[in-house]
Amino acid sequence: MTSPSSRDAAVLSQSEAGFGEHLTPGTRPALLMIDFVNAYFEPGAQLYMGVDECLRSGARLLAAAREAGILIVHTQVSFADKGLDGGVFFKKVGALKHFVGKTALGDFAAAVAPQPGEVVIVKQYASAFFGTTLASTLNASGIDTVIVAGVSTSGCIRATVVDAIQYGFIPLVSRESVGDREDGPHESNLFDIQAKYGEVLSEANVIHYLKTQKV
Repeated sequence: MTSPSSRDAAVLSQSEAGFGEHLTPGTRPALLMIDFVNAYFEPGAQLYMGVDECLRSGARLLAAAREAGILIVHTQVSFADKGLDGGVFFKKVGALKHFVGKTALGDFAAAVAPQPGEVVIVKQYASAFFGTTLASTLNASGIDTVIVAGVSTSGCIRATVVDAIQYGFIPLVSRESVGDREDGPHESNLFDIQAKYGEVLSEANVIHYLKTQKV
């Protein structure tokens, strides 16, 4: 049996193991604003996360994307009566009951509400791609890079980023523009995203990138 000390000595670092290569952002980005809805930002709500800074950062990122004239996609969650279209996921996460039908908690936070001409996609599961038209929408616009902001880092952000790279898009996560209810899952998922699935960049670097894409 391998002892813990000898096992640890044999474990390679992330870079030595072949993880953490860098992706070069493309020239046709879109901004994905994932689930910036009242449920996560309204004190007292069951799903309140206490991470208002990511909402403020998301608003700044959204303004920069509008200035750059790129495609902007907002997502929100909504279920049919009794959550019938939510399957086992709806049963697993009891708080999803707040997204049955059209509810105030399911509405977009005012600071990041969609403007006319911006795409809104309604989803039932964690990934913005699963069971939606997102991939087709991005492909039809010639998008090669997706900038991802929203909540939560360990849930819908990670799931969306993993699907994005699987669909052939380069995912860029704006670090300050995503949030989670616990620091541990937030940081560990950002670590995993950078190692395996995309690029985690500062808000400032993402906005600088957007300025180079202005049409």
